[in-house]
Amino acid sequence: MKPLKDLTWDLEIIFPGGSKSTKFREHLTIVDQELDKLDAYINQLQPKATKENIEALIDLCQQMESTTKLMREAFAFISCLHAQDTNDQHVQPLLGERSQLNAKFGGIQTKLKQKLGAITEEDWSLFSQHESLQEIIFVLEEYREQAQNLLPLEQEALINDLAKDGYHAWGQMYDVIVGNMEITLEEKGSLQHYSIGQATNKLTDPNRRFRQHVFTKLSAAWEEQADLFGQTINHLAGFRLETYKHRGWENVLKEPLMINRMKQETLDAMWTAITKYKGHFVHYLNKKAELLDIDTLSIYDVTAPISETVQTYTYEEGANFIVDQFRKFSPKMADFAEMAFEKRWIEAEDRPGKRPGGFCTSFPHSEQTRIFMTYSGTASNIATLAHELGHAYHQHVMNDVNALNQRYAMNVAETASTFAEMIVADASLQAATSKEEKKALLEDKIQRSVAFFMNIHARFLFETRFYEERKQGIVSVERLNQLMVEAQKEAYCETLSEYDPNFWASKLHFHITGVPFYNFPYTFGYLFSNGVYAKAKNGEGSFEEAYISLLRDTGRMTVEDLAKKHLNVDLTETAFWEEAVLECMKDVDEFMKLV
Repeated sequence: MKPLKDLTWDLEIIFPGGSKSTKFREHLTIVDQELDKLDAYINQLQPKATKENIEALIDLCQQMESTTKLMREAFAFISCLHAQDTNDQHVQPLLGERSQLNAKFGGIQTKLKQKLGAITEEDWSLFSQHESLQEIIFVLEEYREQAQNLLPLEQEALINDLAKDGYHAWGQMYDVIVGNMEITLEEKGSLQHYSIGQATNKLTDPNRRFRQHVFTKLSAAWEEQADLFGQTINHLAGFRLETYKHRGWENVLKEPLMINRMKQETLDAMWTAITKYKGHFVHYLNKKAELLDIDTLSIYDVTAPISETVQTYTYEEGANFIVDQFRKFSPKMADFAEMAFEKRWIEAEDRPGKRPGGFCTSFPHSEQTRIFMTYSGTASNIATLAHELGHAYHQHVMNDVNALNQRYAMNVAETASTFAEMIVADASLQAATSKEEKKALLEDKIQRSVAFFMNIHARFLFETRFYEERKQGIVSVERLNQLMVEAQKEAYCETLSEYDPNFWASKLHFHITGVPFYNFPYTFGYLFSNGVYAKAKNGEGSFEEAYISLLRDTGRMTVEDLAKKHLNVDLTETAFWEEAVLECMKDVDEFMKLV
């Protein structure tokens, strides 16, 4: 691979000029015009299955596909601009325009769903038989089903319009506040100023006193803004709950389950299997406390390294390692990753002003992706980079799939990313040259299981209980803190000495408007990818093509059907999930032998 000297991404090739781009301004105008065209197509659609009406639906779906690509292109660009520099004042108006376009598209999409839902079963059987609609029939039938759960068109349109300033704006306000926050740390005898993302990375420092110092400073910063964040989370939940109430939805999980195309039985089976075997991971946490020479771990010790010296890697070393390991499983995935590095599709520079966390976003019209993270050279950073490249490869193999079938849910999206992360984690273990290195890498791998089985479970428990209390009115900051600690204690089996009451404020996922319950899909993807990874390691048939086939199906079937077709398992039963958890427990057993 060519030498990698630039850790910033290239957005100029998509729209030159950044947040002041005239090309992007023209693109936004085109998106608005294409939405108007799409609306006109939908208005003309009639429910009777005549030849003319069937052809009209085909034309409508083609317009829907092209408009969706253009709109996702615009939204991805705005997300990248905002993430790379949260202080860019020219991005704020673009965020507002994104909300307006999203609301407009939401109204149009609702109208389409209700038009399709009004078609009788007899007429729909004639519509659905047409060859040109077969590729997207799953999505169209999903729209028809969703129409049965919606309010009349005028009311749904009103909800979409009010969401611009009464819903999405709360999420945007959260982003602005976090982007302006700064942490001052005493480091090596001097005061250093960091963004929230940079300071959070310091929680993996091997020095416990310094970790505690970072945790205390971060906690103080979140506490200072707690009243404002209490407003954002309460009003986001309040808007959702009012919408659910008018639609007649009693279960707050109805929407996230619909979005993730999964059954309640599947979710229950997954958490049941995890809870059954948590004791194994509690044993690991207790052993880690012993290795760190402390009585009991605090929340800020859970992700701490067990070695005083932490191996670091240059960006180029990390990139080369990822590409090399991908190649052992899938040459096509390795070639893609190499291209992503060389074409600068990745923003990895460690600098202030960036938003915290990492993500991958798609530009379907340009058939490109972009990855965002902050790289500081740790093994965990390399795992994150591999994770996001897994997302990017998922989109890459779907570029020629109809855009309506590219909208795969978060739970299966996390499957591709976690699979890529597993490849690199296992390869790192195999490449270890000493017992100490192997122990540190294995511990880093187990940390991910703890994150998915305990940290994510805490988020799920908190959000479920918070929504139930929010139905009765505003939940105070004090009560939010209590709910968070209670959830963490249960999820971690009360094995820690100190918890993080401010986690509801510091975790971006609780304040995202696009997806409610942005938690359990991570754990689903982690365990589901275990099944895919086991198949890859067993070398059953042509894995590479089988894997691509699975990824290409993720946007056109339920997760239960996807698992049955590609893995021949029933996700509503605990057997699959228990087997996946047991695979993770093997890492703990190996770790215990080493220590």
